[in-house]
Amino acid sequence: MDDSIWAAVRASRGWLDAANGTGQAEMTCRILKLTEEAGEAAGAWIGLLGQNPRKGVTHTRDEVAAELADVAFTALVAIESLGLDAATVLGSCAAKVRDRVEPPPG
Repeated sequence: MDDSIWAAVRASRGWLDAANGTGQAEMTCRILKLTEEAGEAAGAWIGLLGQNPRKGVTHTRDEVAAELADVAFTALVAIESLGLDAATVLGSCAAKVRDRVEPPPG
């Protein structure tokens, strides 16, 4: 990933730390924020499908993608807030998934 993403993740964590502190209640809120963002992504998908007859189609694929990006970014900030390097954690996760989905060589 682009270094500017990791810089933005670290800057966001610093901004939140300065504004809200770093206690357990704040960490809880940062993790719960993922649920809020996931709900917005789900709402955008429902809006793309036009599932609410009263509202009709209200979102585009680009808007759904933007909401999903918010989920991913929020997760990276939460990982950094745990005192871990989000790039390392994400890399380990990607390696685990690769091992599961890629066929063994030979």
